Amino acid sequence: MTLNLESDTAKVTINELGAELSSFILKETCVEYIWQADSHFWGRHAPILFPFVGRLKNDKYLYKGKVYKMTQHGFARDMMFDVIEKDDSSAILELKSSQKTLEKYPFEFRLLIGYKLEKNELIISYDVSTLSDEMYFSIGGHPAFNVPLIKGTKMNDYYLQFAPLKSRTKIPLKGSYIDTSCKTLAQTNTPIQLKHELFKEDAQILETKGRNTFSILSDKHSHGVIVSYEEFPFVGFWSPNTVEAPFVCIEPWCGIADDTSSNGKIEDKIGINKLFKGDIFSRSYSINIQ
Repeated sequence: MTLNLESDTAKVTINELGAELSSFILKETCVEYIWQADSHFWGRHAPILFPFVGRLKNDKYLYKGKVYKMTQHGFARDMMFDVIEKDDSSAILELKSSQKTLEKYPFEFRLLIGYKLEKNELIISYDVSTLSDEMYFSIGGHPAFNVPLIKGTKMNDYYLQFAPLKSRTKIPLKGSYIDTSCKTLAQTNTPIQLKHELFKEDAQILETKGRNTFSILSDKHSHGVIVSYEEFPFVGFWSPNTVEAPFVCIEPWCGIADDTSSNGKIEDKIGINKLFKGDIFSRSYSINIQ
């Protein structure tokens, strides 16, 4: 099942499976900004990453002496959400813990994903709460944007624009895991041309503090995508490195893959968030199309 949201200038489609954004169209031009999940390249649009972001070391973690197995990016992206609120331009979807989730993630949780469309801007919100005494989790977005956006252009006609214009710490990947012993300084104080070679070693991961804005723009036309957020400590930029795919992901994360030196304990995991009963963890980011 899908949900449709609409403003005077844009249309959005959301899948109840995974609460996944699957379409974002500018009415005036009929340009589609979201990758349409061609499985030859990557069969998803914009999955919600929960309760983990990235891959766990050996696909498992340890909590209170028990080993649990978990696939990359967690299970929320493959589960049906319930629609608890809906009007013409907004929706809230809910996922709750169940016997099935408790077998691999021993925490009682309530996850709310909100979508609010205001003209050309879509605000995506995350609210996480728990009935357990404590809960450890990560959460993040993985929206994929069509690059190129317009026929007659190619990926290297586009560039990533960063704001504020400053250098940011880059965290390299070693296989599927991060290697925090080899951090470097990324020159994000100037635009970076998009090209497939940029992703030859997989995702580009940056540490981010405060308010950040990342844009995909082109000098060939006026269309573009602008992703903005606060309080997401990491961002990933990704396009497949095994095939030249016509999309780029901008991924705000509250969490990150395991480090190569991880001991497997969930409470020691880099970037992990902790909630106590009665607390609510809230974050949001926006996608603006032009």
